[in-house]
Amino acid sequence: MNDPTAYTPPKVWTWDTESGGHFAKINRPIAGATHERALPVGEHPLQLYSMGTPNGVKVTILLEELLALGRTGAEYDAWYIDILQGEQFGSDFVAINPNSKIPALLDRSVSPPVRVFESASILVYLAEKFGAFLPTTQPARAECLSWVFWQMGSAPYLGGGFGHFYAYAPSKMEYCINRFAMEAKRQLDVLNRNLAGRRYIAGDEYTLADIAIFPWYGVLVIGDLYNAQEFLDVASYTHVLRWATDIDARPAVQRGRRVNKSWGPEEQRLRERHAAADFTR
Repeated sequence: MNDPTAYTPPKVWTWDTESGGHFAKINRPIAGATHERALPVGEHPLQLYSMGTPNGVKVTILLEELLALGRTGAEYDAWYIDILQGEQFGSDFVAINPNSKIPALLDRSVSPPVRVFESASILVYLAEKFGAFLPTTQPARAECLSWVFWQMGSAPYLGGGFGHFYAYAPSKMEYCINRFAMEAKRQLDVLNRNLAGRRYIAGDEYTLADIAIFPWYGVLVIGDLYNAQEFLDVASYTHVLRWATDIDARPAVQRGRRVNKSWGPEEQRLRERHAAADFTR
């Protein structure tokens, strides 16, 4: 693997060229808004500004699951934020999420409205607000939250690590792909061993842990993420595959996976969602 053109880092890094690849135009080393842009506001108390990537899907799955339980206060407007066009750097979006990442939630059912950003924070906020999918007693609560934050700490190695270098980087780099494929497989093994004796991630009950982990690892093994199922031999993780198949069959999960999605087969996408009837139009 000796490369005569190997990169030598400069003494001080400067931002002088685009990094290349699928997401090059949205990456920059500074924060803050780049332009003034007002966000739309719908009729429901919960306003979600997102895109149907795994982190966004976590929240729409939870909202659809809450509505399926009859929590009518969880009705929401889901507005599409095109991160490839830099809409997450608009002034109103940055006011909700200073980190300029989707998803971002504004709860207008209270005064003043509450902003919530980072997907796990949104999940916990909604679960506590509506009293569902997050155990209230120990040790079940700690177990659930441990797995939620396992996902938050682990998924960057799957997405920004393996997914980026395997699927999106402008050139294939053996070292990077090998490094992150190894970590992705280690993480799948963590889940597989855990699910060997459990129906769901945190035990016998369906919880936030499943909702947080499925859009990344469940979607990966059922073949809808990075087209890497053969490369990672996901079929060998039999317990993860069983769990992912069960979760994917839930009607609320199927609805949540469609929201804020603008790619793929038409029947699998719903760019914006403002009412339950939108799924049948």
